[in-house]
Amino acid sequence: MEPGAHDGAPHYNENNAGRQPRDMSPARERDAQREAHRIDPVLKRLWTQRKWDPQTVRSAMLALGYKEQRTGPTGKQLGAYLEVRGMEPRFETDHYVTPEGARIGLYVHKDACVTAFVQKTNYQVQVNGPYLETGCFAPPFAH
Repeated sequence: MEPGAHDGAPHYNENNAGRQPRDMSPARERDAQREAHRIDPVLKRLWTQRKWDPQTVRSAMLALGYKEQRTGPTGKQLGAYLEVRGMEPRFETDHYVTPEGARIGLYVHKDACVTAFVQKTNYQVQVNGPYLETGCFAPPFAH
């Protein structure tokens, strides 16, 4: 059995490397945690008000002072930036369903993210390092 392999499959860790967030430095993790503490009460308020559409969530995050993705004249990323998306489609029974709600990716540093979501059933805020191919957002599952 491969160490850390959830189901004992050979090469599990290698095959799922893209689904593992990268490491954060302790200082950058503290910065991300500080931003997560700012976001959490806002998402809690939106959730209790039953407002989880991406436009409302984006407006609430922008009201906290976050900026959407910005680049300088040479294409270099400028500072932290925010990305708000709809929820990912999920397979239910025999078809895909896209639930109501919004996902948030806040790039605090190149190696530190706050990821969050708010939907009908719940909301969550966490910190993580970026994913190799998809940035702050976890990549979708494959087969």
